[in-house]
Amino acid sequence: MKFTITILLIQFGIISACFSQKIVFPIDTSFTLNSAYQKEVKNYPFIRPVNAEVPSSVVVNSYLYANYNFRDISIDIYSPANLHEQKPVILFIHGGGWRSGNRSMDAPMAIFFAQNGYVVATVEYRLSPEALYPAAVFDIKTAIRWLRKNARKLTIDPEKIAIAGTSAGGQLAALVASTNGSGMYIDSTHYSEFSSDVQAVIDIDGILAFIHPESGEGVDKPGQPSAATQWFGFTREEKPGLWHEASALTHAGKTFPPVLFINSQHPRFHAGRDDLISRLDSLGVYSEVHQIENTPHTFWLFNPWFETTVNWCLNFLNKQFYHE
Repeated sequence: MKFTITILLIQFGIISACFSQKIVFPIDTSFTLNSAYQKEVKNYPFIRPVNAEVPSSVVVNSYLYANYNFRDISIDIYSPANLHEQKPVILFIHGGGWRSGNRSMDAPMAIFFAQNGYVVATVEYRLSPEALYPAAVFDIKTAIRWLRKNARKLTIDPEKIAIAGTSAGGQLAALVASTNGSGMYIDSTHYSEFSSDVQAVIDIDGILAFIHPESGEGVDKPGQPSAATQWFGFTREEKPGLWHEASALTHAGKTFPPVLFINSQHPRFHAGRDDLISRLDSLGVYSEVHQIENTPHTFWLFNPWFETTVNWCLNFLNKQFYHE
C-alpha cells in the first residue's frame, strides 16, 4: 500500500511539474529583421526595414492551434477592424532556413493585407533545432485545418484559403499546395475532420526542388552543414528520397492551385520553378512570375521593395478570390 501511494505521488509530482514549468525548447535566433538588415545594408545602403506598427484599422489576436508533448504552438490573426462578413484568409509562413526566424517577421505583410480586406494568419511552426522534417509541414497543415474549424469565429471563408511564404516559408507553402488532396502530412490528433487544402499559393524566393542544378542546398562544408541538411537530419547523398519528398516539384499535379512566384536575382532561391511552371502549364494551372533584379534574398523585409511585393500579391489574390 505504501509503495502504491509513493508511486502515485511520484507520478503526480511529474505531471504537476510538466504543467507548472514552462517547456523549454531550443531556439536559433540567427535570423531576425535586424540581422538581415545588418547583412544587407552593406551592399544596399539605401534600404530601410518596413514599419510593423499595427494601426487602429487592424485587430490582432493570438491563439494556440496545436500542442505536442506539452509544447504549445501559436498563431496570430490580423483582421480588419469591424469585420462583419467572411473574408478570404492568407496563412503566412516565415523564412529562416527551416531553423530560425519567427512569425512576427511577417507582421508588415499581415498588416498590409488586413488593411486591404483580408484576414491574415501568421504561423509558428517547429524549426530544425527542435524537430526535424516533416514536423514543420505537419504544423502548417494543422494550422490550415484549425482555420477551417474556427472559420465562423474568425469570420473567414473556409473555401478561400491562400498560403504564402518567404524563403524556407515559400518552400513550405509550395509543398503544402502541391500535396492538396493527397492525404500527406496529416496529423490525425488535430482537427483531422477538416481539409488542409489551399486555393492559392504565393512563393516568395522559396525553392521548389532540393536536388536540382540551381539548388544551393546540400552543399555542406566540414562542421557547416547546409540549412536543408540540418532540417532533414541527413545529407542528400544519405537520404535523397527524403529530399525529393519535400520538394513541391515532386508532387505537383492537377490539384496544384493557382500560384504566384516572386523572386530575387538569385537563381538558387527558385530552384525548380521553371520546371514546375512547365508542368503546371501542361495541366492548365495558372501561374504568374515576377522577378526583381538587383535585390538581396530578403528583399520583402525592406523598402523600397516591400510595396512592389505586396501589391503583386494583392493583385494576384484579388484575381483568385474576387475575379478582378
